Amino acid sequence: QVQLVESGGGLVQPGGSLRLSCAFSGSISSTYAMGWSRQAPGKERELVATISSGDRTNYDDSVKGRFTISRDNAKSMVYLQMNSLKPEDTAAYYCYAERKVGGARYTYWGQGTQVTVSS
Repeated sequence: QVQLVESGGGLVQPGGSLRLSCAFSGSISSTYAMGWSRQAPGKERELVATISSGDRTNYDDSVKGRFTISRDNAKSMVYLQMNSLKPEDTAAYYCYAERKVGGARYTYWGQGTQVTVSS
């Protein structure tokens, strides 16, 4: 059974920092690409950051220079370090794992953790 569990969300003031963690288990391995998406109320889910099986990272322009994604395969963890947080970063953050096998794509999602940036 595949499972992803996020933690680390909460309330933080503008300019503050949070580190989100995602514990994965089951058939998810180091061959999976991992990432974080977020969804604010009334908005579509958007991709925030990704990290490939080879540790190549990509970021949405809105978070470049402020967020850092990393993974520790030995611990089955993915992290999102968020610095210089802004009110517009307020959203539910979701961890996901994805793998392409032939022509098929397999994507698994966590249940999310809420991040609120407010004074």
